[in-house]
Amino acid sequence: MVRTLLIVGLACTLTPPSLAGKYNEKLTVGDPAPAWTDLPGTDDRRHSLADLKDKEVVILVFTCNSCPIAVGYEDRIIACAKKYADRSVAVVAVNVNTIEADRLDKMSERAKDKGFTFAYLYDETQTIARDYGAAYTPEFFVLDRDRRVAYTGAMDDVSPPRAATKHHLDDAVDALLAGRKPAVAETRPRGCAIRFPKPKR
Repeated sequence: MVRTLLIVGLACTLTPPSLAGKYNEKLTVGDPAPAWTDLPGTDDRRHSLADLKDKEVVILVFTCNSCPIAVGYEDRIIACAKKYADRSVAVVAVNVNTIEADRLDKMSERAKDKGFTFAYLYDETQTIARDYGAAYTPEFFVLDRDRRVAYTGAMDDVSPPRAATKHHLDDAVDALLAGRKPAVAETRPRGCAIRFPKPKR
């Protein structure tokens, strides 16, 4: 009996704890995607992940108006949304920064000026960013049919977009649509740090 207890105890000691991703402190590939509910968008509607239940793939990107790197990726995101528009893929952009330049009214102006064809949502509570462990703009998450995280990280292998030779996000989406797992499922995101409030001392 004592020997059995020792073996069980040793097994528990050697079993690694559940870890987050290599580049994400909250989520890893295969984790259930946290749901968002009733977030306001630049289209004057409220949006939830459940609204996209008929989509095979959901691309979630954390972005904003104020980060030059995120702004530099807007055309790539627009092109991505158009590329997959007829392939049961939804693109959802979310801004969680609370400075004046990133408020919903400014987001609406930006969406209109750029002709965004995808939802651009605002979460002033920053809950969705914390739930996903997002830390940068832009930072991308690809959710599969079962709404599990299939890819997380950067859109391409390098910045700026015109210098990219590998398109990790597109490759991940194409793999899922073909019934495969992405060959590259996690990369290091690059961009401006999300503006979370500094902890009080």
